[in-house]
Amino acid sequence: METAKKPGNRPSNRRWLRRFYKQKYLQIMALLGVAWIIVFNYVPMYGIIIAFKDYDIIGSISSAPWVGLEHFKEFFEDENLRYVVKNTLGISLLRLIIGFPLPILFAILLNEMRSALFKRGVQTISYLPYFLSWVILGGILSTWLSDVGIINQLLLKLHVINEPISYLAEPEYFWAISIISSIWKELGWSAIIYLAAISGISPELYEAATIDGAGRFARIRHITLPSIAGTVSILFILAVSGLLNSNFDQIMVLRNALNESASNVIDIYIYQTGLQSARFSYSTAVGLVKSLIALVLLVVSNSVTKRINNTSLF
Repeated sequence: METAKKPGNRPSNRRWLRRFYKQKYLQIMALLGVAWIIVFNYVPMYGIIIAFKDYDIIGSISSAPWVGLEHFKEFFEDENLRYVVKNTLGISLLRLIIGFPLPILFAILLNEMRSALFKRGVQTISYLPYFLSWVILGGILSTWLSDVGIINQLLLKLHVINEPISYLAEPEYFWAISIISSIWKELGWSAIIYLAAISGISPELYEAATIDGAGRFARIRHITLPSIAGTVSILFILAVSGLLNSNFDQIMVLRNALNESASNVIDIYIYQTGLQSARFSYSTAVGLVKSLIALVLLVVSNSVTKRINNTSLF
């Protein structure tokens, strides 16, 4: 006796193929992006194993002898570790505490501006530095902060200082220069995300609040801030997960031999040991430790924001 054949997936497969053909250009663009991620993000992950080997650039990764956790042990016993971690966390934490809320405040202030022309002008000026590389901005800052630069001249005219100060030559000023210049570059561009979130708020909410007698600050507190809380949470998670990233381009441009004690962060340490000293296995181990800590920070910050306002990445 013949058994009844189960209906196959051919109709659904045909529908999928027809849909793919209709969207072929979008699908090709998406597949190119997936291929780029695989080639440049996942394939190089094979090289992580050199953190557990004594790799020499002359030989191959597979032929390098295994050394286990020797490089990790050496890193944790390094006498420079304390200073590297101190500089990294000091710059990153201060940048997070000071720099993270400022784009939110700036976006709210822009949204409250009545003059559209003035608003567009301020917004354009604010995010213009974002399109300049740190090489250019580093040259500008070096000129401004030199002995004869505009900063020293202004402070001398105001009688704040009695003699010029070489700011980039003094380690005690480096953290402040790094944080302020980073905020100057990123403020306007970061505010665009919050402005986009604010623009999605229904104007009827503001109209109803105005009719009920709510003032401007009350509308910001009870409508604007709760409405963009999800966006703020997602960006906060990403900011916390990147806490050990100290903006390599910026630090590399602004650092010198005189401020090295305050500018030697993890990214610079990896660059010096890996490329300049050719200790590829050791620098890979340091980078792997950094990535694992970033993963832990991502999971912790994600769970915290999920408990607070039920918003998370996963």
